[in-house]
Amino acid sequence: MTVTLIDPGVEAARLAAVRRYQILDTPPEDAFDRVVQLAARVFRVPMASLTIVDEDRIWFKARTGLPGGLTQLPRDGGLCASAITQSGPYVVSDALTDPRTADHPLVTGEPRVRFYAAAPITTADGHRLGTVNVLDVRPREVSEEELGTLTDLAALVAGELETRLAARSAVERERRLREQAEAERGRLELLTSTLRRVLLPPSPPKVPGLDIATHYHVASADQVGGDFFDVFRVDENDWGFFLGDVCGKGADAAVVTALARHTLRAAAVYAGDPEDVLTNLNAVLMDEFLGADPCYCTVVYGVLTPGDDGVRIRLAGGGHPPALAVRADGTVDAVHTEGGMLVGLLPEARFSVASTFLHPGDGLLLYTDGLTEARTRAGHMYGEDRLISLAASLAGQPAQAMVSRLEETLSAFGPGLTDDTAILSMTVPPIVRRQSR
Repeated sequence: MTVTLIDPGVEAARLAAVRRYQILDTPPEDAFDRVVQLAARVFRVPMASLTIVDEDRIWFKARTGLPGGLTQLPRDGGLCASAITQSGPYVVSDALTDPRTADHPLVTGEPRVRFYAAAPITTADGHRLGTVNVLDVRPREVSEEELGTLTDLAALVAGELETRLAARSAVERERRLREQAEAERGRLELLTSTLRRVLLPPSPPKVPGLDIATHYHVASADQVGGDFFDVFRVDENDWGFFLGDVCGKGADAAVVTALARHTLRAAAVYAGDPEDVLTNLNAVLMDEFLGADPCYCTVVYGVLTPGDDGVRIRLAGGGHPPALAVRADGTVDAVHTEGGMLVGLLPEARFSVASTFLHPGDGLLLYTDGLTEARTRAGHMYGEDRLISLAASLAGQPAQAMVSRLEETLSAFGPGLTDDTAILSMTVPPIVRRQSR
């Protein structure tokens, strides 16, 4: 069997990277299972796997078509152990006649592999953690297009691991800050000011053809809360936005808020579809708080695509109140994402999608339930009907005018406003027609 030697220093750094991502010996996950299932379908092969190369073993994070009890193998050369020594795809057209693999246990024993192709899972700093593999019991050739697809799948896995690592790092930073604040009262103000910068963007970005305004009221005495929102560029054509509400208030909710905001931004870059972005956030929350008290939230995530005649909007909702499309003629359409489940509560959560279009003069209003569940001084809940009526009266107004009017409404509640409240307003300026002389 061919054994490929790796420089000890390089291997030590690679193994440190494997430990850093905390992937070894974790339970199966849908995100990775889907990758190997897709690889098997694309290559039309009976077997595919996602493996991590440890110090003395090959560990299977995901697999399809391989023997059911196969969770790891000794780190023998020829297949995965050799594939990580290359920066690009590694192909064995006929494993039985190839000296690199002829006596590998998967070749000489069940399932008697004859064809093998792999692409390395490469981290941002260049370490190859393992491989995404496709296998067949018959010899075969592979095209450059197929290898490109396999490389893309490995890159998706690397991106998922990077997102999870970044999310864990954000949570760990917030937890360390919280512990220091509890030990030293004098550091509490530093913690809260840091959290405010992390949780909320300083000001909305300039999106072509769109006015944006925001408002955030924190009900917690420590001035950090569980509502979050953001607007950011995804690519040259699209902009992402979200608004959400974490269960609870204060510093505990703020930790989840920081994780949710960071994860949504990171997932939006490569997931694309709004529903997939929320699925990714759900997986991260479930993974981070596994075995602890549930930490869940409601979220609306959407993608804005500005055009010459307005803005196209695609939305995914997870248990959040509907966004309100405020039309220039004074009508208000609730953009329902009914059936969307709370994010972070169940591992198999499902999310609902919807779309709308904002013409010149139209606007979109997103809010958390701290607004609609606030109580007037007489004890009556404000409610969605009053909010819709107020929004209709503000049709055609700029985003900031709409937010300012809602701020006045919030101020009138006084002690009846007991929950964090976030508002995100986006309007398409009306077309100004010049009068003919």
